[in-house]
Amino acid sequence: MHHKVKDYISLQAMITEETQELVDRGIMLPLMEEFYTIQGEGYHKGTAAYFIRIGGCDVGCHWCDVKESWNAGLHPPTHVGEIVENALKYSKTIVITGGEPLTWDMTTLTDSLKKQGCQIHIETSGAYPLTGIWDWICLSPKKIKLPEPEIYPVANELKVIIFNKHDFKFAEEQAAQVGEHCILYLQPEWSNREKMIPLIVDYVMRNPKWKVSLQTHKYLNIP
Repeated sequence: MHHKVKDYISLQAMITEETQELVDRGIMLPLMEEFYTIQGEGYHKGTAAYFIRIGGCDVGCHWCDVKESWNAGLHPPTHVGEIVENALKYSKTIVITGGEPLTWDMTTLTDSLKKQGCQIHIETSGAYPLTGIWDWICLSPKKIKLPEPEIYPVANELKVIIFNKHDFKFAEEQAAQVGEHCILYLQPEWSNREKMIPLIVDYVMRNPKWKVSLQTHKYLNIP
């Protein structure tokens, strides 16, 4: 049985044993929301993409702006086939996010999307074992629950959120573990951006292996 089935709380009584087994296998997933928009962060910023937000996360970042995603039990299990069908109406560039999508087995979802010729990206803290097939892995590690060692060498981009000065040290510790071709980003935490952007700019100018990432979708007032 998949290690995160216990996350189901409020919908537990409504989920049949058969449904629970499908969730365990990644054939159904707790779908929080899905939407077509512009990628606002990191390497693919400015690119139109279809976002699939999967519920469930126990990393617990205090500044998380989608805390409603944490409790998987709030988001009804949805068949992968339905998720894929909805995505194909809009785009073949797909971003899987959360919550923490690797809470669940991503094999069936990514296999199904790949069969349709999709380019599949994931945004993950890396806190759980890597499952699925990915064209782009954005690793955004968190101090509270560090990434699994296996994800560092395969990450395409490392995106470290900078909330305070101590996060620069954490960023360097994480950068030391990724592959040589991984693109390094420092991104200000939105609520503290006015204070941290000048520090990030100065840091990147002194350490040009890093790049600045901003949440441009928030400046554009889009999801």
